[in-house]
Amino acid sequence: MRISRKIAAAGALTALVVGATAAFSTTASAAPNVTPQDVCGSGYKTVNSEPISSLGTVYLTYNSSNGQNCVATISNSPGTVKYMATHIEVPDTTERAVDAGFFRSYAGPAYVFGRGHCVNWGGTIDWAHVRVDNSNCAALKEHRVTEIR
Repeated sequence: MRISRKIAAAGALTALVVGATAAFSTTASAAPNVTPQDVCGSGYKTVNSEPISSLGTVYLTYNSSNGQNCVATISNSPGTVKYMATHIEVPDTTERAVDAGFFRSYAGPAYVFGRGHCVNWGGTIDWAHVRVDNSNCAALKEHRVTEIR
């Protein structure tokens, strides 16, 4: 009798551990509800964004305490591995940052120093690409381009 109780308890504990592990690993790998601040950091505020077709959004964030811009491309359907990229550059300097590859939820962060400068930034998810030029500066008119391949 005692042996069967021990076996039943061990089986229940094993089922509980396996179930909890499956639940937590699904949540962690899919990374639902990711925000630009999750990707870039808590000091970054979203200052601009652009949808990438219906697939997701690329976000431009800025940290006023350090003068850094950050971009993150976030998928609307996390969990499935897909090609994603994010990029940012300061046209009047040589500073540029890119993050690209096959990701489940987001590409980024990519950082550049942007205080007092216009920035060009964008993102890609699968077959759709968005580029925003001359962004977040008063002197130049912003130019947005969406390409679907």
